[in-house]
Amino acid sequence: MLNPQSREAVAAYDAEPKVYDPGFDIEAARADGRKIAAAVAREQVVEARDLDADGVPCRLYRPILDDGPEGGVIVHLHGGGFVFNDIDVHDAAARRLANRSGMVVLSVDYRRPPEHRFPAAPDDVDTVLGWLDRESAALGIEGPAYVHGDSAGGNLALVAALRNPGRFAAVALIYPFLDPAAGYSSYETAAEGFNAREAAWYWQQYAAGPADLEHPDLAPLRSTKLHTLPPTLVVTAEHDPLRDEGEDLAARLAELGVEVVATRYLGLIHGFWRHDTVFDAAEPLLRQVVAFFHLHSLHLHG
Repeated sequence: MLNPQSREAVAAYDAEPKVYDPGFDIEAARADGRKIAAAVAREQVVEARDLDADGVPCRLYRPILDDGPEGGVIVHLHGGGFVFNDIDVHDAAARRLANRSGMVVLSVDYRRPPEHRFPAAPDDVDTVLGWLDRESAALGIEGPAYVHGDSAGGNLALVAALRNPGRFAAVALIYPFLDPAAGYSSYETAAEGFNAREAAWYWQQYAAGPADLEHPDLAPLRSTKLHTLPPTLVVTAEHDPLRDEGEDLAARLAELGVEVVATRYLGLIHGFWRHDTVFDAAEPLLRQVVAFFHLHSLHLHG
């Protein structure tokens, strides 16, 4: 059952233009997203600095700390169907992630389709990781690296971990967008606030051609390297068409011997993580992610 906050959000979604409508304006939608995000209250951090990571724009956040640095860096990859959102839209969320974790957060402004199709985005993430390896000492970043992403960002976070085995101490995937075939029953039974037609449109923007839809760097459920993943947190929402693909990933990882935790948030819809002023569950989820990363920091140093 949808909770009241979800019901209200679904009603608003139903009244909005859809990406697949004739004449839908991607640039106008991006501008609207930035305008809405700019009005959101932001927590103070010690530093929020824009950086050029070998040609990929990023924003580095240093947290406000009460008892000394936790150590480590979280690479954050924003959601938005690969097409929408950017580091400005995710600025408030990245600040909260930094302050709750006590870690540096590096938010990546990867290239987006349809202007830049696959594999531009995962290539940009690899570029940033190479830059971070080289520059972390100069930036005063010590300790393990983690990767975090929501929706399409969850796809990119998973792909980054698969492309770079051993690179991350842990991975957190928030309702990850994984299956271009939309082959799970939740596309029929849990599609409130996000539907299969919309999902297909995003994949069509992202893929440069039909073959890409079967490439494991775009469709990571096809990967033969899932067993190489570090400890992984997979979060799903009960009323989300992406629910079943995320939970299938978690089941596969468990069978492969990967340390995995899977949590389904009841009554919730796709996208709730970023909107802490709308959904009561957003803050507990953020703290779950942070606790998962801290747990594996302790394992590394224990």
